Amino acid sequence: MTNEAIYAEIEPVFRELFDDYEGPVNAELTGNDVDQWDSLGHVQLVVSIEQIFGVRFDPQEVTDLPNLGALVDLIAAKKSG
Repeated sequence: MTNEAIYAEIEPVFRELFDDYEGPVNAELTGNDVDQWDSLGHVQLVVSIEQIFGVRFDPQEVTDLPNLGALVDLIAAKKSG
């Protein structure tokens, strides 16, 4: 699965969870860019992604991700392995 395909699947979920955010959904996006992306929002995003892509994350894998690009890379790695 390509990163572009992953972003295409993530964007609608992201927009639904963080409905006040109207900017781009790209690799550089961080929690600092989205007011609603707090710890609860992060958990909701991760759980939604697990359901959509059929993957499971260890809490340590998703705790300190620097940006959305790192999360997409993690999804791609899990889907290819």
